[in-house]
Amino acid sequence: MRPVFFISDAHLGSRMKVLPDLRETHLLKWFETLGTKADEIFIVGDLFDFWFEYRSVIPERYFPVLCALKTLRQRDIPIHFITGNHDFGMGRFFSEDLGISVHHDPLDIELQGKRYYISHGDGLARKDRGYRILKRILRSPVNIALYRLLHPDLGIGMADFFSRLSRDHREIKDRNDEYRTFARSRFREGFNGVVMAHTHMPDELHENRCSYINTGDWMKHFTYGKLEGGRLMLCRWKAEPANTRNV
Repeated sequence: MRPVFFISDAHLGSRMKVLPDLRETHLLKWFETLGTKADEIFIVGDLFDFWFEYRSVIPERYFPVLCALKTLRQRDIPIHFITGNHDFGMGRFFSEDLGISVHHDPLDIELQGKRYYISHGDGLARKDRGYRILKRILRSPVNIALYRLLHPDLGIGMADFFSRLSRDHREIKDRNDEYRTFARSRFREGFNGVVMAHTHMPDELHENRCSYINTGDWMKHFTYGKLEGGRLMLCRWKAEPANTRNV
């Protein structure tokens, strides 16, 4: 049985403040390696800093990554996209043109004979009450339809600005201990594993034959998750030696 992979929070399209922007370069190389080894791929939200589809327009700057995803699907590798707080504006392009399964809610899924809970994790922190209200407003079908009335140049420009504000705010308030507590609650409900993201802080927890990982990000850490032989683990792509594994 080939491994299952999880990745999140590349925020492609956002500006890097200090480090050279190698996100797309490394991501395309990683996707290329998965073409020969992956059984299934899960994108756990915020692959893009902003994604919003109009009926006949998609953001052109993501073309290389979209082509790489299409290539993986042509090799019959299933891909799941669990939407995050930056890419909720998905229409039919991913499902119909790329053949990717899009999920707007957390997944309860069986993988390699075990039960897994997979979610981006936005709105989970205690201080996120205001965001949880905003999330319902942003994901309203009526509001999405109204936003599509804006010219794409205007709509994408506005979204870039608000995406940057959302990312900066999130980095201050999210803490991995809340996510670990949430994962343990899912263990008690019968899940063997939990995969989440959103915090940009990679984390790994193994307790009583149950496992939780936070996939971190593809901006500073270049971390991702791998499920192989029933074992869920956190890995790092071409990074310096650390507590995570290079694959």
